[in-house]
Amino acid sequence: MNIAVIGATGMVGSSVVAEAVRRGEHVDAYSRKGDAPASELVTPHALQFADTAAVVDIINSHDVTLITVAGRDNYEAVREAHHALIEAKPQGRFIVVGGAGALQVDAHTRLFDTEQFPEAYLPEAKTFGAILDDYRAHAGALQWTMIAPAPAIAPGKRTGLLATELDTPAGEFVSSQDFAIAVVNEMEQPQHVGERFTVASVHVDAARA
Repeated sequence: MNIAVIGATGMVGSSVVAEAVRRGEHVDAYSRKGDAPASELVTPHALQFADTAAVVDIINSHDVTLITVAGRDNYEAVREAHHALIEAKPQGRFIVVGGAGALQVDAHTRLFDTEQFPEAYLPEAKTFGAILDDYRAHAGALQWTMIAPAPAIAPGKRTGLLATELDTPAGEFVSSQDFAIAVVNEMEQPQHVGERFTVASVHVDAARA
């Protein structure tokens, strides 16, 4: 496959690049500075996610593209960039990494609506909840998928034992390596086009080690 990863130097992006390379996939690795490590299977490129025309070209010229841009320095800019991407209507398949905070507790309540949700994470959670709503409003026009981690994600171990759910948390923790497995699985064998799914590590202690 010919894969693109936008946000390739972050925790999730670098884990996905590593997992894709492990499987022998070719990866174009995009970051703001273009400083992803190069190798026989990885070609680094510089990209600003706000450059909608460039992002559309990337999506349309690859088998699948991952967008993992958290935008913690400017959440509104990230939402605007996704909105512009939706309006541009790329024809290729792409996967967006969303936040766990916008997962559902039940049909009417998201995690960020609960009293115990940490206030510090509200801006990110609400931003990606709104981004998800935007994509769902255009479900038939785009080949999008959103994947959200468990409420806690951090570098750990690659266990390969995953639990997945649609919209509601599949568990409490996922290692970035296990999360990357789920992402590349979806890249290679798409199961969730036009919807959001979420993933957790089955054996938390092993994944955290």
